[in-house]
Amino acid sequence: MVNIRSIFKFTSAVGIIVFFLFLIPLGLGYYYNENINSSFYFIFSLFALNIIIFMALKNYKMSFGIKESIVSVNFVWILLGIGGAIPLYLQTGIDFSSAFFEAISGFTTTGATVFSDIEDLPKNILLHRSLMHWIGGMGIIVLGVGLFPLINPSGSLSLFKAESTGISTDKITPKIKDTANKLWGVYLLFTILNILCLKLFGMNWFDAINHAFATVSTGGFSTKNTSIGFWANNDGIMWTTIFFMVISGINFLAHIRFLSGNLKGYKIEEVKWYIILLAVLSLFLTLSNLNSFSTLYKDFMHSTFTVVSIMTTTGFVSIDYSSWSHLSIALLLIAMIIGGNAGSTAGGAKVIRYIIYFKNISLEIRRSLKPDSIMSLFIDEKPIKSNIINSIFGFFSLFILTIFFVMIYLYARGYDEMTAISTAMTTVGNVGPGFSLVGPAENYTFFSWYDKLLLSAAMIIGRLECYTVFILLSKTFWKKF
Repeated sequence: MVNIRSIFKFTSAVGIIVFFLFLIPLGLGYYYNENINSSFYFIFSLFALNIIIFMALKNYKMSFGIKESIVSVNFVWILLGIGGAIPLYLQTGIDFSSAFFEAISGFTTTGATVFSDIEDLPKNILLHRSLMHWIGGMGIIVLGVGLFPLINPSGSLSLFKAESTGISTDKITPKIKDTANKLWGVYLLFTILNILCLKLFGMNWFDAINHAFATVSTGGFSTKNTSIGFWANNDGIMWTTIFFMVISGINFLAHIRFLSGNLKGYKIEEVKWYIILLAVLSLFLTLSNLNSFSTLYKDFMHSTFTVVSIMTTTGFVSIDYSSWSHLSIALLLIAMIIGGNAGSTAGGAKVIRYIIYFKNISLEIRRSLKPDSIMSLFIDEKPIKSNIINSIFGFFSLFILTIFFVMIYLYARGYDEMTAISTAMTTVGNVGPGFSLVGPAENYTFFSWYDKLLLSAAMIIGRLECYTVFILLSKTFWKKF
């Protein structure tokens, strides 16, 4: 049996934090005399409801196993998607399915939007969208575990593993809540530094805060219709955004070690390959776009920005790349399926999985040539267990099947091939903009309400990296635990 009271207590604890933060954009709206009354009443009611539930269960000692952790993660994402959709629904006039899609896109840091005129939105809504990115970037569950030491150590770890991205959970400190607090500390530090740099190079405070939230979370929501392209002639803003997208795509545990004076986190294979892939793809994209801009420097800057934005799954746009050559689009599709590092805010399949995948293929080839030899797969001079290898191959199967299902569904609905393919890849991979009808100059508003619900589910599946969602469909999961 699932421990319902533990799930509700934890969910209410997370809800208290998130809905309290949602009051901040409403305060901004009040300052600018925007019509926030209905949103305020609903958000404040949700905030109060979570306090009531938490206080009613305050003396209950929570017990979290695998089942409770998995159910809690899925439950939290759906409920907060609904909560995040309410201000969008009440203040912008869009239907609830569109608002839910936008909220899920925000929390999962996908960055796909249903709004065609972003600059016409109220300021409180713009901040609300960015705040959803910022909360979802490091992970709602990590937020809860870090700020609420309410769960036993093993329970905290199981929640952290259920939410965190990558192939394993590497703890810096003995207690998982301390690790979560350190992660949030680095996350906050990067956000502040990004805000200050953007302000230094000419953004106003409002745009700087929103874009820093969207950059460090690798989300991609902007306050401008043309995204970062609005500042395309400001090299300082462009390179600042590139830099923070790159470091946000690196495992945050490496950043924690760096701030402690330890550079080893940056010397691991995944980080090395991440930087190599970014550099190589940027170089090839620059060569394929020669003479597209006024100078070679501009070719390089926009090509690098686009590769970094897509590979880190941020989804910012500096130029309408949908008009580029087929070779350029092919390179961007490669970047799209790679993703960032495990333990980063980036989405995608993650670089470490590809490293292990190709190393295992090489190992199997050598085994077939020397069947009597005993061989092992090593990452950073450490042997990788067979269960991790099997898990990675299983992940790729689920990841590809999910993309394939969404793609076939959209194609059967009558959308063209590139729209179907890129929409599937960008939603499951949490990238945001794609090609054709969902290109960098377009949006997702044309999809029907049921399309948007399916794509919202695809974003959640991608954000929780398949297993956490698909395990709910297993009879064994419900019987065994």
